Amino acid sequence: MSDKIVQGMVVAINYSLKDENGNLFEHRDIPVSYLHGSGAELFPKIEQSLAGKSVGDQINISLSPDESFGHHDPSLVFTDALFNVPEEFRRIGAEIEAESKKGDSRLFYVTKIENGTLTADGNHPLAGQTVNFIVTVVSIRQANDEEMRRGVPDMDPSMQLFQ
Repeated sequence: MSDKIVQGMVVAINYSLKDENGNLFEHRDIPVSYLHGSGAELFPKIEQSLAGKSVGDQINISLSPDESFGHHDPSLVFTDALFNVPEEFRRIGAEIEAESKKGDSRLFYVTKIENGTLTADGNHPLAGQTVNFIVTVVSIRQANDEEMRRGVPDMDPSMQLFQ
């Protein structure tokens, strides 16, 4: 069995994500697993940077908007009169799920309430920013046949409490 990350390995990582000003946006110290080479769970540049790494190795990688959360799209920002918005959404950070005429669903987040209006934004909060990931390899193992077929690893049985 390889002790290096190669295609077909299930890799567990911890990570921190910082915005372009160095502010911590997200931190995961409960390992997240992915199937290396599937291209399904990680930004491609992060997956490529993890190739050949071993347990305990850490990478620090910057991603441009094109490599991560995309550019800020002003067409995904909406402002409406506060009285038109249901009471449960009248708070900063509230999530509003909206569906397009085509049936596509998107989450919008309330970002501003002032002067009798509410603003909701469908962009990721880090859209338009260069972000920095600090990723630590926690474990590596060979994927089983079912994981290879699905392209995603089995859930760690110890994590089922958190579903």
